[in-house]
Amino acid sequence: MMIAGFELPDSGQVLLDDKNITRLPPHRRELGVIFQNYALFPHMTVADNVAYPLRMRRVPKAEIATRVSRILDQVHLGAFASRYPHQMSGGQQQRVAIARSLVFDPPVLLLDEPLGALDKKLRQHLRNEIKTLHKQVGKTMIYVTHDQEEALAMSDRVAVMHEGRVRQISAPQDIYRRPADLFVAGFVGEVNLIPVTIRSGVMQGPTGEKLFAAQQPDENKDATLCVRPEHLRLEATAVGGTTGIQGRIVDMTFVGDATILEFCSISGLHLTSKVLNISAEAMLNRGDACVASWAANDATILTA
Repeated sequence: MMIAGFELPDSGQVLLDDKNITRLPPHRRELGVIFQNYALFPHMTVADNVAYPLRMRRVPKAEIATRVSRILDQVHLGAFASRYPHQMSGGQQQRVAIARSLVFDPPVLLLDEPLGALDKKLRQHLRNEIKTLHKQVGKTMIYVTHDQEEALAMSDRVAVMHEGRVRQISAPQDIYRRPADLFVAGFVGEVNLIPVTIRSGVMQGPTGEKLFAAQQPDENKDATLCVRPEHLRLEATAVGGTTGIQGRIVDMTFVGDATILEFCSISGLHLTSKVLNISAEAMLNRGDACVASWAANDATILTA
């Protein structure tokens, strides 16, 4: 809302190509905005909806027709130009909204949870369409979403915000594998949080077991070790070169492509392991004693 000009920041500036646009009204910022409900005009055809921004800018009629036709073909809606919004599916309406926002060639496209009202299958399909369209038009797109999978799948860079502050800006892989703090670690995806104590360069788990991570731990600190469920291995014996916490399986849940194993250590620490169902081989069963382990590169040390 601040980038679009509908809200004024309490402090700081909004810069577009190094130009301060903080005090510019929305209509002078020339930004494309796609709202969650698409905000299409129900009494206008698809072509008229897409042409509306050009008419407001007094673009000549001949050029309007050319640009509307071109952008509708680009979003694969050229055959639907004469239809009205109520005659189209949610996915088609979303593409109309994208076409309307792109037709006047804005420098930045703002998308406010545009897939939030769609079912999962259609959401995944349109997610791929937006990514493809992004590559074709080469525009900066700022995409707001509460769907973590969507954020990781669509972005070149992800900004995680909490209480009005940016906690981390990184590539999706770094956000997931190397979170900057405990909030990011717990907010993005599932994670195992293991309390550790670091003394004289040695990291110890809840019951004094020696644990490892690729990072060099700070001296004499209490910290938290973060391990994603898919990186947590549960085996009858420890694997050489990995960490290990003794415990047993307390629950198992089959979720189709994977099985979720709930582990409880001898100190009462609960951890989760996600194992892909790639073979019919027998795995550990509920109640089995085992060791939780992980590769040092798959663990991140975070302090308070």
